Amino acid sequence: MFDVFRNAFKNQDLRKKILYTFFIIIIFRVGSAIPVPFLDTSALQTWFSSADSAGNFLSYLNVMTGGAFSNATLFAMSITPYINASIIIQLLTVAIPPLERLAKEGVEGRKTLNKITRWTTLGLALIQAVGFYFILRNGTITGDVSALKDAYKHGFTGFFVAAVIVTMFTAGAALIVWLGEQINIKGIGNGISIILFAGIVSRGPQAVQSIIGLIGLGGQKPQYYVLAPLIVVIFVLLIGFVVLMTNAERKIPVQYAKRVVGRKMYGGQTNYIPIKVAMSGVMPIIFASSIMSIPGTIGSFVQVKAGGFWEGFFSLFRYNSWFYAILYFLLIIAFNYFYVAIQYNPIEISNNLRKNNGAIPGIRPGKPTSDFITRVISKITFVGAIFLGLIAVFPIAFSMAVPDAGNMALGGTTMLIVVGVALETMRSLESQMMMRHHKGFLE
Repeated sequence: MFDVFRNAFKNQDLRKKILYTFFIIIIFRVGSAIPVPFLDTSALQTWFSSADSAGNFLSYLNVMTGGAFSNATLFAMSITPYINASIIIQLLTVAIPPLERLAKEGVEGRKTLNKITRWTTLGLALIQAVGFYFILRNGTITGDVSALKDAYKHGFTGFFVAAVIVTMFTAGAALIVWLGEQINIKGIGNGISIILFAGIVSRGPQAVQSIIGLIGLGGQKPQYYVLAPLIVVIFVLLIGFVVLMTNAERKIPVQYAKRVVGRKMYGGQTNYIPIKVAMSGVMPIIFASSIMSIPGTIGSFVQVKAGGFWEGFFSLFRYNSWFYAILYFLLIIAFNYFYVAIQYNPIEISNNLRKNNGAIPGIRPGKPTSDFITRVISKITFVGAIFLGLIAVFPIAFSMAVPDAGNMALGGTTMLIVVGVALETMRSLESQMMMRHHKGFLE
C-alpha cells in the first residue's frame, strides 16, 4: 500500500488528485467541528457516553458520523441521508419500471438517477433535521434543553431557533454530498465512501486513548496488561480476515465459441464470471442495524415503569444482550440473501452468455445454465452471509465476554467500511497508474 502511494506521488497528475482529496477531507473535518447554535453539546455527549445509548439508532448514527452527531456540529448527519436515499432509489429501481429503464440507459440514465438521489437526500436530510430538533427540544434524550431555553431568554423565538438548527443540519448534509462529488470529479476514489471513511477513522485516537487508559489501570487490575495487547491483536486479525474474505471470489469458467466474420475469426477464448463471496458488501449489516435499533430508539422516547413488561422487552434489544446478537445475526443472513437476489439475475446472465456464443463447460445453454448459476450464487451467498454475521456479532460477543473492554468493541460495520474503502481506493490508484504506463506495474 505504501509503495502504491509513493509511486503515485511521483506522477504529477495523480499527486494533484491525492492532495485535492486530502483537502476535501480537511474541509469535512473542519465542518465536523463547527457547532450549531442553541444546542447544549455537553448534555448530548454525556448521554452518548452512557449505557442508555447502546443499541440506539442515534448511537449508530453517531458512529457513522465520526462523533459529529453527539457534538451537534454542522456535519452532524454526515452522509447518512445520502446512504439512505441511495438504498431507497436502488430498491425502487427493481420495483418501478421507469426507474429500471433509467438504470439500463447507460451514462444519461445514471445521471438522471443521481439527480433523483440528490433530491431524495435533501428531503431525507430535512426530515431527519426536524426530527433531531424535536428530540432535543422535548428533552426525550438528554433531559436537558438549557441551551434552547437560554435562546428563548435572549429574545429568540421558537420558530427562529428551529429554523436555524434545521437549516444548518440540512445544509451540512447537502454540502457533504457536494464535497463527495468533487472528489469523484477531481480526486481519487469514490467521494462519498472516502468521506464516510474519514469520519469513522477520526474516532481512532479515542480508541488508542482507551487502550492506553487500560494499560494505565494495570496496577489496579493486572489483567489489563493482557487485555490491551489482546484487543490490538484481535483488531489486526479481524482486518486480515476481512481483507481475505472481501477479495475472495468464485470464478465460473466460460468458453466462447469460434465464429468467422469476413476474413477474421472471433471467439475461442476462455473467460470467467467472478462471483465475490462478500458481493453484498456492508448493506445487509446496515439494514439489520437499522431495524434492530428501532425498539431501542422508541424506548428512549417513552417513560417505562421499572420492573414492568416493557422494561424487560426493551432490555432484550440492548446491544449487550444475547437475544440482540442472535436476532441480529439472523437478520444479516436474511438481508444478505435479499440484497443478492436483487443484484444478480441468473436468467439474464444465462441469456447474455447465449447471445455472445458463450457457455459454461459441461452445462447446456438456457435453463440448465441459469439453474447452475443459481446454485453457485446460493452457496456463495450462504458463505458470505455467515462471514458478515460473524464480523457483525463478534464485537457484541467480545464485549459480553470481556466487560472490562468497555467501548473497545470493534464495530463490524465500521470495520467492513474502512477495509472496503481502503481496498477500493488502492485499486483505483493502481488502475490510474497502469493507464499512465507506470513502470512498476508493467514489469
